[in-house]
Amino acid sequence: MNKIIYYLTAAIAALVFAACETKVKKEYTSVPENSKEASIKRGEYLVGIMDCHSCHTPKIMTEKGPAPDPTRLLSGYNPNVPLPQPIEKNTGWVLFAPDVTAASGPWGTSYAANLTSDATGIGDWSFEQFRKAMTEGKYRGIDGSRPLMPPMPWQAYKSLKPEDLRALFDYLQSTQPVKNIVPAYQPPGA
Repeated sequence: MNKIIYYLTAAIAALVFAACETKVKKEYTSVPENSKEASIKRGEYLVGIMDCHSCHTPKIMTEKGPAPDPTRLLSGYNPNVPLPQPIEKNTGWVLFAPDVTAASGPWGTSYAANLTSDATGIGDWSFEQFRKAMTEGKYRGIDGSRPLMPPMPWQAYKSLKPEDLRALFDYLQSTQPVKNIVPAYQPPGA
């Protein structure tokens, strides 16, 4: 029975992610290959194919289901949605907030970070902090800090090329700043 519930939950999550496609018209024009503009465009492309919006962009309900809120792109956890209930260790369950900006599982409760260029996001981060967060799983890219918690798939990004990391960083630094202080991670039983 648990396997059926697991597969049903996974199927529902996949449908939610599919319904949340970003509706941003992409027009790529020719720019000098090594320019900052080219790096930003590459970063925007990478954010799209890496599906960062699924977790880091709050959703709004439309006639076609949930869609990214264009006024809060990449701003992280939405404090206006109900939190998932904390999960006790070893239950095998993971619950997401309705807009997928928070998750609760055996690791505790984690909240999608604000990735915008605002100071409450990553606006005051250095590239080295960003690199450490993305490739080493360090919270705020700080040595000795706690690890980034699930569902952030930082392990999948360990082999990103330096130029792709730079492009991601350049794009995120160019985004519309959204002030949004995301709650701190809560360990199990907190």
